[in-house]
Amino acid sequence: MPTLKHFPAQGAPTLYAVHKPVTTIGRALGNDVSLKADGVAEHHAQIVFDGRDFILEEIDRVAEIAINQKRKRRARLVHGDRLLIGAAELGFSMFAELTKRTRSNDDDDEPAARPIDKTGTGQVSSELAGVRKLFSFSEKLINRKNVDDLLEAMLDDVIELTNAQKGFLILVEGADNFSGESDKPGQEKKLVVRASRNVRKEGISDAGGAISDSIVRQVIASGRPLIVSDALADTTFGKSESVIAMKLSSVMCAPLVSQGQVIGALYVGNDKVKSLFERTQLELLAIFASQASLILQNAMLLNALRADKAKLEAELKDKRFGEIIGACPGMLEVFRKLQKVAATDISVLITGETGTGKELIAREIHRRSPRAEGPFVTINCGAIPESLIESELFGHVKGAFTGAIASRPGKFQVADKGTLFLDEIGELPLNLQVKLLRALQERVVFRVGDSKPEKVDIRIVAATNRNLEEEIRNNNFREDLYYRLNVVNIWLPPLRDRGEDLAIIAKALLTKYADELASPVKGFSPAALASLRKYAWPGNIRQLENRIKKALVLCDQTLLSPEDLDLGASAENQILPLEKAKEDFQRRYVLEVLERNNGNRTQTARDLGVDPRTIFRYLEKEQNPMPSAAGGLPKDPHDP
Repeated sequence: MPTLKHFPAQGAPTLYAVHKPVTTIGRALGNDVSLKADGVAEHHAQIVFDGRDFILEEIDRVAEIAINQKRKRRARLVHGDRLLIGAAELGFSMFAELTKRTRSNDDDDEPAARPIDKTGTGQVSSELAGVRKLFSFSEKLINRKNVDDLLEAMLDDVIELTNAQKGFLILVEGADNFSGESDKPGQEKKLVVRASRNVRKEGISDAGGAISDSIVRQVIASGRPLIVSDALADTTFGKSESVIAMKLSSVMCAPLVSQGQVIGALYVGNDKVKSLFERTQLELLAIFASQASLILQNAMLLNALRADKAKLEAELKDKRFGEIIGACPGMLEVFRKLQKVAATDISVLITGETGTGKELIAREIHRRSPRAEGPFVTINCGAIPESLIESELFGHVKGAFTGAIASRPGKFQVADKGTLFLDEIGELPLNLQVKLLRALQERVVFRVGDSKPEKVDIRIVAATNRNLEEEIRNNNFREDLYYRLNVVNIWLPPLRDRGEDLAIIAKALLTKYADELASPVKGFSPAALASLRKYAWPGNIRQLENRIKKALVLCDQTLLSPEDLDLGASAENQILPLEKAKEDFQRRYVLEVLERNNGNRTQTARDLGVDPRTIFRYLEKEQNPMPSAAGGLPKDPHDP
């Protein structure tokens, strides 16, 4: 294999392999033979192998070349020729030397020397250099977080490996929006330079004016990498305006692909040298292009998630009421009532399906009340055995029953000067309903086993998912206690009726629990959001919260799918005939208005502009009462 040996003024000689069709010589770092000597131009000369002879020819017309002390512009090289490139002296040999290039301490800016391959093929050296650069770049991926720095470092590596003058990373405008929308027919894609570098590792000021638009578009359209050995003479691109204007020579371009879509291209070129690039270098460029695609895809996804998070925070700012999220008409009515009753001491009954967030509403009432500095005490009336619930509510004295080894206050005493939240009040046994009613009326309680009264200063907020009017009709709940608790009723709409609130709540829950559970998940896929909206959510927000927690623990992807949330095709709502859907909507709406009117059927009929008998018809047809005021109401004192 032919070689060039450089004899510097000081230090040991440096050996270069001449194994390519075109070997470039000059001061610039991208040259195959980079010389730091007086009189050496950036791109001084090149050695072209035509299959038989090695021809030395000038690139820079001002630069000087001498072969065996005779000035030449172009000449055939023979074994033993002595070359003078500017002030640099070199020797040409047709045979490989087994010595390796040595580097001086001040030679760090020069490109790495190519090891001389004993087989004379030269393939080992270029492949090894490529592997080393890929390994080096992978380390940069780990240590660098800035996308621009990574892309520029990658372009520097590619330019050094290919001996190009310049490199560019080009994106199709709008390719990073993840919209999934296809381009309109006949609409030309606009190209944007994302990063640019030259052989000096500097950015290129006029990046757009150094690229062949036609070559890039060909690669983006075909999705295939491309080498152009001599752009001006090329039959496909030779007549292109950009090629003619820039007098391009060697160009190499590889597509950037993300999720099966071409989003841009990696482009390198050398305007001074023809036939510079080889097929192996194109394969290497394609590998770096795939690395760049991954970097950009992750950066785009991260930017999209950041934008989505900022949008969510903006939406939450407008739609958050304390710790409660909502902006649908039903929730706005809840907030309106809550603001008015919070400042008073009247009792509030919160109704709604299970999992709608009744305790959150109770806490918000307490937080906005004059009792906010006092305790907020919760008792679940359905979770305590009947034999113990009286002691839990009112306390007991020592020896009052077996196991009462010491006196203990009840929830009423603990909640003094604060708020007592009676959750699942519909589960309270009838015998205790009498004692609770007395405590509410007189604000006095008696501990179990004691006859001494204790005064308490508390506010009562109760909640239930039962239809208490139906329970009254079935003699399971006292009517007088119902009216004592239900001074103001706040009904929480089910999640399925809250429209866009559902998606906002889901995103807020995901953000909250992804951090707590250290999950890699960053958001929902479009299909998952669509499935969230279609599902009926019988367990409401509690069910949604549990599904998201489970998905965050089990999912290894960055976006949750419908399957992660157990929302496959079988989970979608059944499509009802139009008449049945219309009937169901009318029934729900009548019940909602009836609830707003506190069960006054006459006023409800007047508000809806219908005959009162229509209201009775809907109540009679109600087979499964909702948590609002429904069929079987006791005699309405407002009705005639």
